[in-house]
Amino acid sequence: MSYFNVRVYGILINDNQEVLISDEQSGGRIFTKFPGGGLELGEGLADALKREFMEECDCEIEVLDHIYTTDFYEQSSFNDSQILSIYYLVKEVHPLLLNFKTTAFDFEEGTLQSFRWIPMKALSIDHVTFRTDQRVIEILLKQYSK
Repeated sequence: MSYFNVRVYGILINDNQEVLISDEQSGGRIFTKFPGGGLELGEGLADALKREFMEECDCEIEVLDHIYTTDFYEQSSFNDSQILSIYYLVKEVHPLLLNFKTTAFDFEEGTLQSFRWIPMKALSIDHVTFRTDQRVIEILLKQYSK
C-alpha cells in the first residue's frame, strides 16, 4: 500500500550565520537532516514543526517564512510512502541549550541524535543525506550569496 508521508522541517540560522543540522540513527541507517519530522493526524504544519523542535531540541520556535516544498517524487528511505517535505525558516524564542557537537554522529550514551552548527559560508549539499534537504541547501546558498 502506498501513501503520502508529510514531513515538516525548520531551518534555524543563528546570529553567527550558522545553520542547525541533526545527525540521527533510525531504522538501521545513519543520516543527517534538518530538525523536524512527521505531521500527525489533525495537526497543522506550524504546530507540527513547533512540536518537533520541542521534542528534538527542547526549544520553542517561531515559524517565520516558507522556504520550500518538495516538487519532485521522493520515495521514503524507510517504507513505501511518498515523501512530501515542507521547509520553513524558524528562529528560537530562547537560546538553545543543547550539547552541540563538532563531529557527525557523535551520539551521547542512550541517544541516537546529535546537533551541529554549520557555517553558512561552508555549507554544502554534502552536509545532508536526503535529496530534499540538499535542494533546500541549494536554495539557501543562492539566497545567502546575494
